[in-house]
Amino acid sequence: MPRISIASLRQRLAGPPGIGRSPRLVARLVLGVLVAANLVAAALVLRPWASSADSLAGRAVSLSQEVKQKQATADRLRSLVSKVSTARTDGDTFMASNLLDRRTVSSTLLNELDQMARTAGIKQKEVSFGFELIEGSESLTRAEITAGYEGSYANLTRFLNLLDHSRRLLIVDSLAATPQPAGEALEVTIKLNAFVREGAARESGSEQSSALTPGREQ
Repeated sequence: MPRISIASLRQRLAGPPGIGRSPRLVARLVLGVLVAANLVAAALVLRPWASSADSLAGRAVSLSQEVKQKQATADRLRSLVSKVSTARTDGDTFMASNLLDRRTVSSTLLNELDQMARTAGIKQKEVSFGFELIEGSESLTRAEITAGYEGSYANLTRFLNLLDHSRRLLIVDSLAATPQPAGEALEVTIKLNAFVREGAARESGSEQSSALTPGREQ
C-alpha cells in the first residue's frame, strides 16, 4: 500500500501558485484523508464482514445443538410422565381389584372367611375387626381381624392354604391352637392383617374392634 506523507499532501493541496488557501481547510482535508486511509486499512485487515458470517454460522450451529438437547430432554420428560401415569393407573386397578373398601370390608371379609372355612371343613366362630390408620397414607387403612375356628388339623391346614392364596392379600399375624378334650378337633385363634381403601374422608385415630358372628353383617 503506498505511503501517504503530510508533505506530499500539502504540496497537492497547495494548488497552483498565486491561489490563496486557508490553513484550517488544509488541516481538515489532511485529517480527513488520514482517517479514510486508516478506515480502509482496518477494514482490509479485520474483514468484519467475514467475521460476522463466521459468527452467525457458529451461532446457528450452537442453537441447533441446543434445540436438539432440549428436544431430547422434552422426550425424556414425556416418557417419564407416561410411565408415571401408567404406574398410577396400574396401582389404582390393583387396589380396586385386591383391596376392599373401608365401608364394606367387614361384611365382605366375614362372608369370604366363612366361605373358606366351609370349603376347608372347619367351623367359624366369632370374628372381630379393628381399624388403624397408616401414618403417611391418606388412602389406606390397616384392618386387624381376629377370628376363631374349630376343626381337625388337616382341615385347618387346608384353611390356612386358602388364606394364603386369597386375592385379598390377607396376612397371618399370629396363630394359637388349643386341642379339645375329646376327639382330634383343635380350637384356633387367628389374627390377620389386611389393607383397605379409604372411601370417604378418613377419621383420625384408631377404632375399637367390633365383634361379629357368622351370618351377621356390620
